[in-house]
Amino acid sequence: MPEHLDGAPTRRRQWGAERRTQPLDTIHARPSDRKLVSGRVAIILTIAFWLAYVVYTVIRQFLDSGTESFRFTTEAISYTVVVTFLTFSALMHLVARQGALERFATHVRVPRAELDRHFAEGHETPLTVLVPSYAEEPEVVATTLWSAALQEYPDLRIVLLVDDSPFPTDRETAAKLERTRAVADTIQSQLAAPSRRFQEALFSAEVEATNAPQASVEAVRTLVAHHRWADAWLRRHAREHGVADHVDQFFTDQVLVGLADEFRLTAEALDAAIDDAGTAEFTDVTSARAVELQRRLAWTFTAEITTFERKRYANLSHEANKAMNLNSYIGLLGGAYRHEETASGTVLRTVSDPADADLVVPASDYVLTLDADSVLLRDYCLRLVYFLEQPENERVAVTQTPYSSFRGAATRIERLAGATTDIQHILHQGMSKYGATFWVGANAVIRTRALRDIEETETVGGFEVKRYVQDRTVIEDTESSVDLGMHGWTLVNYPERLSYSATPPDFGSLIVQRRRWANGGLLILPKYIRQVRERRARGERVSVVEMALRVNYMASIAWGSLGLIFLLAYPYDSRLLSPMVLLAALPYFWLFASDLRYCGYKRTDILRIYGFNLVLMPVNVAGVLKSVQQALTAKKIPFARTPKVRDRTASPALYVLAPYAMVAFSVFTFVRDFGAQNWGNAVFAAFNALLAMYAITAYIGLWNSVVDVFIWATKWMFYDPSARAARRAARKDERATAKAVRRGLVPEAAPATEDWRSVLYFGQRGATIPEHLGSADRVGSTHHIGTGTAGAQRGTAVQHDEKTAA
Repeated sequence: MPEHLDGAPTRRRQWGAERRTQPLDTIHARPSDRKLVSGRVAIILTIAFWLAYVVYTVIRQFLDSGTESFRFTTEAISYTVVVTFLTFSALMHLVARQGALERFATHVRVPRAELDRHFAEGHETPLTVLVPSYAEEPEVVATTLWSAALQEYPDLRIVLLVDDSPFPTDRETAAKLERTRAVADTIQSQLAAPSRRFQEALFSAEVEATNAPQASVEAVRTLVAHHRWADAWLRRHAREHGVADHVDQFFTDQVLVGLADEFRLTAEALDAAIDDAGTAEFTDVTSARAVELQRRLAWTFTAEITTFERKRYANLSHEANKAMNLNSYIGLLGGAYRHEETASGTVLRTVSDPADADLVVPASDYVLTLDADSVLLRDYCLRLVYFLEQPENERVAVTQTPYSSFRGAATRIERLAGATTDIQHILHQGMSKYGATFWVGANAVIRTRALRDIEETETVGGFEVKRYVQDRTVIEDTESSVDLGMHGWTLVNYPERLSYSATPPDFGSLIVQRRRWANGGLLILPKYIRQVRERRARGERVSVVEMALRVNYMASIAWGSLGLIFLLAYPYDSRLLSPMVLLAALPYFWLFASDLRYCGYKRTDILRIYGFNLVLMPVNVAGVLKSVQQALTAKKIPFARTPKVRDRTASPALYVLAPYAMVAFSVFTFVRDFGAQNWGNAVFAAFNALLAMYAITAYIGLWNSVVDVFIWATKWMFYDPSARAARRAARKDERATAKAVRRGLVPEAAPATEDWRSVLYFGQRGATIPEHLGSADRVGSTHHIGTGTAGAQRGTAVQHDEKTAA
């Protein structure tokens, strides 16, 4: 792979990748009357054509023919059900889209001066930014932390939640972890100089403002100098920032240079105010406004940035998912703790006096959860907290701007996945119109008070475990949205583009992401039904549109994927095919293409997205089956993080071969139905075969398919059979010994005399550490007393490592 000047590898650009690097406008364009009317007409036509199909095609066949065979009846019912579900999903897309347009038409942006006035001196609303990170590239983490650190917010604290194993044995992994840990300190030290400068300037401005209602010419000149200094500092930092890909380019242009442009524009406006003053001693700028502008500089460059690692502590959850990483820290907010060394490692004990604490976690009115590959624009926090603090929004628990995609993708699949992300941004905005918003976890500002309402506490192994964000499924944000609704809280998407997040750049990483998205919706659906019953019991009104949008959001992947499989695989009677089916789908595809054009893509991308969804169908089906598996076994599905690597992620052979099988079957269906003169099915099969083959070639790659299948076929060559057999035998012996001990046939091993720490802590018979509390470094969950010395040494190692870090 080619390398950037700083040595970081860059991804080779593909033919057909995206050339545009300019992001979409922050403010959505106000839709025209024509666009609003066409959206309403599309909804009406979709319903009308579906009704026409059911009446004039299905029912008419039964009335005209009198009695039909059992096979035809079964086909008619199943085909109608499939078409109805697919049409319902298309209708919900149009309804959400229409809601978004109506919100965009009425949205008025809050002026900058009103924001500054709202957050004037004395406004105490601390905000804590939580950035969960696991095996991330330090450069990616640094970009995210910088975008959070430069937020224009008065009381900001940023915590990087490092979820890697704290004591890796691999040298390369350990070096990467140390670089990640150093990111927070590096940013804090770089912000020290501007923060100190502008804090001192703010103190002087506040003193001077008490003497005169209008700012003097000299005071305004000083303010201009500070703005120009901030402008130069940001531009110098932008020049020094390495640009390895389009994400770095976005960060440089939109965060650093964009903020510098705002400061330069403010300086020019203040210069104009000085010119207007002429020879007068005072300007028309009020002293209060001058202080607000100086305060903005201080806010922008003042943030506390720190790092926290939950896996250093034995009493915090070690479950391998983002939800419990967040929960572990949220549960500590507002507390003071001291370290206590035990045989199982370091434990956090609550203390009443912060002076006696080793760790103090300040309380926070708001929590911002931010993925480690996301970037915020500079006024994200200010505008969203302002929105939450309006009187009419006192019961809004979560607000966010659903993330948009970075432009300038180097691969075709990233460009197309980004297009679907930008369309989803519009749909999520529309769902807020009908009160059907779901929390999308890449970024969100949350009231801490709302999190306390949905807190769940359990005691495991003597330690208290708190849950706020649910980890029962791998789509934790969706289930938490339902929990908040049960307690009378609502969620709203802010109608601007203020956040951006990375899109998987290759098929392998996209599989991990989309399989996770498809898993869990069916499990959450019953809880939502209970929520509706509880809300109605409290006298709340739950609209049919809200219910329809939410049910479609949680279950459409299941019925959409399975329904399309039925249409592809089963040779339905040609009498059931009708132009009405195509006409019912036409408004959806037409307006989808129009929205792609609105988002800066091509109308013809609608065909590419159709093929893209075809090759992803096996992935979606696998996610749905995982939900069924969890429902039957009551076992959590492991959380799979989306890989974020510069190189390509290999794809599982199943998801590579399944699209080829789909193409082969579609060709077979075309030949069969062409010979039988079943023209409707033949055309549909040919259409799917062509688009699926194009998607395979463009987004998976023929050579990449060969490589991934070869890796799967030869994987067994890289395993050591003897080592695997030894591990299997050891586990069998372990189980047999444990069974004999339980039956009393074999006495339990006596504790080693030197292992007094484990005896005193765990007791005579040893202990089993709960799976979600145990160390990420341990091999098994059972710690026997005879090997407790290692546990004591590990506790000492933890203490030593923390002292070294300090």
